Amino acid sequence: QVQLVESGGGSVQAGGSLRLSCAAFGVTFSIYSMGWFRQAPGKEREGVAGIYPGSGNTYYADSVKGRFTISQDNAKNTLYLQMNSLKPEDTAMYSCAARYRGGTWNMVDTYKYWGQGTQVTVSS
Repeated sequence: QVQLVESGGGSVQAGGSLRLSCAAFGVTFSIYSMGWFRQAPGKEREGVAGIYPGSGNTYYADSVKGRFTISQDNAKNTLYLQMNSLKPEDTAMYSCAARYRGGTWNMVDTYKYWGQGTQVTVSS
């Protein structure tokens, strides 16, 4: 049974940093693609960052490139999202997701498993 549990969200001022964690149970990082998504009130869910199994190639939304870093610790079966230079527009509910199929990294519908989300609020 797959379970994803996020943590690390909170409230920070613009320019600050947060590190989100996603503990993945029942997921093998070597064969599952993982991603971080976010959804702000009144907006659609959007991909923030993704990482592919095997190659470890990473992908980012243009809006977070150079500020966010996705990584995973295979020994701890945990996915991370390091977020630096946070902006008020980064405010959203952040969720991690896992899939056992291909497709572009930010295609929401291709992810089968989702965590409950962790709130990130950035004040100006």
